[in-house]
Amino acid sequence: MERESHSANLGGVEVHATLEGHSRIDFDKRAIKKALRKAGGDIRKAARRLVARRAVSSPGDFPGRDSGVLLRSIKLKVSSGGFWAKVEPQKTPEMKSFYPAFLFYGTRRGMAKRGNYMISALDTQRENVRKQIRDALKHSLVPR
Repeated sequence: MERESHSANLGGVEVHATLEGHSRIDFDKRAIKKALRKAGGDIRKAARRLVARRAVSSPGDFPGRDSGVLLRSIKLKVSSGGFWAKVEPQKTPEMKSFYPAFLFYGTRRGMAKRGNYMISALDTQRENVRKQIRDALKHSLVPR
């Protein structure tokens, strides 16, 4: 039995799976780690592609690239246990303040919000990520 859910606020993907009729299941977590790294890399690549356009962005559009700092700040982090991966822009030494927050929330002085490129990147890769995780689960679970 399989159940999928995702949080609209966080934009995450969760996959829950159970096997019925087996008392013990051996599990190889290396396959899951590998699948999460690959899926996270695909999302990171999609997000970087959305902000790579050299142009001045309008309110509601995805941010345009001027110096490339935002593009390089989009990183992938996989937990040490290997059961979650996070793709997000991180503050780098090149940033005086956390610029992605200004793009997402806007500013009091009138800078309008830009499009949420991280959620759009996840949405374009969502089915691909689910497929990669399902395939990894199929190959890593050995019922006994």
